Amino acid sequence: MIHPTRTNLLQLKERRRAITGSVRILKARRQALIRELIASSHPFLQSRREIRRDYGEALDGLHLSLGHEGRESIESIAGVSQREVALEIESKNLMGVKYRDVSVGETVVRRPSERNYDYTATTPHLEESIHLFEKTVETLLQLAAFENKLKRLGDEIVRLTRRTRVLEERVLPRMQQSIKTIAQYLGERERESYFRLKRFKDRRTARAQEST
Repeated sequence: MIHPTRTNLLQLKERRRAITGSVRILKARRQALIRELIASSHPFLQSRREIRRDYGEALDGLHLSLGHEGRESIESIAGVSQREVALEIESKNLMGVKYRDVSVGETVVRRPSERNYDYTATTPHLEESIHLFEKTVETLLQLAAFENKLKRLGDEIVRLTRRTRVLEERVLPRMQQSIKTIAQYLGERERESYFRLKRFKDRRTARAQEST
């Protein structure tokens, strides 16, 4: 229980103003992060749609190629055309939210002449399938960057929401009740002091009249 003094009342009111200001700042930051989350979600969802489309078409082309080329031939082509892809991971900060951005040093999608085999001896189905698989990998890498960013933004939005609710639903109501209780107590004390002073004055006036 806070001691009901005028000093404590003023301090409580000052703390209430500070917390109210903090709530406004938290809500503004949360709203800004939500806008960024929505803006970042569009390319994320677009990338997911592209992956489903390209991967499905790549599998269809691969199944057709297996019938024309044969499994051994395709496995041989896969062995000679594989390569390492350089990735760059950069730490970024968005309004206090830290996340990692993944970028590819070079394009994953190659021209047929860059795949280390004689593409003139293969079928168009296989070439289109390889192209779509490489495109899917490239989109997946882009998606990885979006996923990390969206997860960090989502976690921060949840944290801000919880903190704001605690301040609005617990801290501020308790503080408001304490202010009300202390203000009532001080008001009663002031009224009591006023009536005591009034009775004292009335008695002095009565004694002064009796002595005259």
